[in-house]
Order: sequence, then structure tokens, then C-alpha cells
Amino acid sequence: MNKKFIQNRISELKDYNNYSEYQLSYELGKSKGYIQSITSGRSLPSMQVFLDLCDCFEITPSEFFSDDSLQCNSQTAKRISSKLSKLSQNDLEILEEIVDRFLKT
Repeated sequence: MNKKFIQNRISELKDYNNYSEYQLSYELGKSKGYIQSITSGRSLPSMQVFLDLCDCFEITPSEFFSDDSLQCNSQTAKRISSKLSKLSQNDLEILEEIVDRFLKT
């Protein structure tokens, strides 16, 4: 993991969540150029700011470093995922067939 990854990942998540650099800085209680200093590579966030960023993006720190977190970022997807564990194996197989059909179209 390197500084470039962190700055790119914050930029990616910022854009995905429709935050401007100014809005995200404000949300974190920082100066208006704070996020720009991170995304430009001039600085790195502290651990507390990193955790605050994860809260803003509604992801876990693990998801921050995961390649597929953008696809699983929506609250709807998270709610569905938590409900899947309650289904029987047979129901899961039926649901998988339905999802496969949706993906083919």
C-alpha cells in the first residue's frame, strides 16, 4: 500500500459519493483545501481522519482497501446482503438463478 493508492482511493470514493473536495473537507471539519492536499499527494490523513472518511463514505476500513467496495457501497446492497444469511439453501439457489437472468439482459 502506498501514498498514491490512498490519494486515488479517496478521490474515487469522493467522486462516487458525489462529494466535492470542499464539501468533504467541510464534512470532516477541516479547512476547505484539506482533501485537495490529500488527493494531490501533499499530505496523508491521520488515522482519525481516515476513520471519519470511512464513516462519510459509509464503508468499513476493510472496504476502503477492497477492490470491489464501490459496487457494494450502497445501503440497499448492504441491507440485502445481511438478509441473505437468513434464507435457506434452496431459496438462495432460486435467487441466484433470478440474479443470473437479470445479468444476462
